[in-house]
Amino acid sequence: MKTYSLEELTDKHIGKKGTKKRDEFESELRLDLLGHAIKQARKELHLTQEQLGELVGVKKAQISKIENSATDARFSTILKVFKVLGANVKFNVELNNQKLAC
Repeated sequence: MKTYSLEELTDKHIGKKGTKKRDEFESELRLDLLGHAIKQARKELHLTQEQLGELVGVKKAQISKIENSATDARFSTILKVFKVLGANVKFNVELNNQKLAC
């Protein structure tokens, strides 16, 4: 039985890197991971979504949407959430396959 790597399966079923479908898939996956990280950090601090929302200055529904990747939240809101959670945020930006310092 032949085994396949995750990369091979993703190429086959989602599309090769650089295609629109693959880019959309990877973007959505990153948002899911971001939402999961926020939810996990919130729970570790024993905060409800409502409490986190009050600290950030948004409604509970907005926190829920961010955690469940149901919305494209404003970048500034995401940064406020991480600040309240005490997270150290680092960015990796690539432009034309060149890494930019952030």
